[in-house]
Amino acid sequence: MTQQGAALQTYNNELVKCIEELSSKRDELQRQITQEEEEKARLQHDVRVLTEKLSRVNESLARRLAARADFDRTIAETEAAYMKILESSQTLLSVLKKETGNLTKATEPRGGKDH
Repeated sequence: MTQQGAALQTYNNELVKCIEELSSKRDELQRQITQEEEEKARLQHDVRVLTEKLSRVNESLARRLAARADFDRTIAETEAAYMKILESSQTLLSVLKKETGNLTKATEPRGGKDH
């Protein structure tokens, strides 16, 4: 029986050693899991922060794009009105020159026979 007792003791020692190795591996795995869960939480926080920042940038960009469209519309309308003013000025100048020419002819003394 001493041989069986020795064998049993050897098996017991190996079993305890295996359990300790498994516990050690489990502890290391738990440390890695905890580390990755902390990293996951940090990344999720970063994603939330970046998502909020992206939302604010998108809102700001939309306002700026709308303002630029307003500027473009105002500039186009102003340029069109200015072109009409230029055309009207040109027409007015042309009419004024024609009338000035007519008035000048009407007020010039007539040919030499009147004197």
